[in-house]
Amino acid sequence: MSTDPRAGEAGTQIEPEILDELLSMRASIDNIDATLVYLLAERFKATQRVGVLKAKHQLPAADPAREKNQISRLKRLANEAQLDPEFAEKFLNFIIEEVIRHHQAISSAGLGSEQSSTEAPGAAAVGPGESAADAAAPHDSTDR
Repeated sequence: MSTDPRAGEAGTQIEPEILDELLSMRASIDNIDATLVYLLAERFKATQRVGVLKAKHQLPAADPAREKNQISRLKRLANEAQLDPEFAEKFLNFIIEEVIRHHQAISSAGLGSEQSSTEAPGAAAVGPGESAADAAAPHDSTDR
């Protein structure tokens, strides 16, 4: 059987033809995962700019009405894409929580008053799981 490390345990348990098909499918999944990471990074860059703008104008980090509308919209899209809408809602809620946290960190760090709106677009992205200090070193939040 296969010694290819991408095969995992399956490499010792299945025929080469099936393994080739499995590896092809896994390569596709790996590419999709990489795309998701880069898309999330871009989203967080955009929400970072929103966070700076909100801090600059002393706007609240959270916008419950926008959040509700976004959740409804994404649940409809999930249905159209044949994705479980409840999963899509949980995923978006996780992102929203991170965005609010990042927006609060930006506001607490006073970044809205220190950066002009022309500086914000170049700010680095803060992804899920980063600290408030990371967010204050211009990173990213989710648009609300």
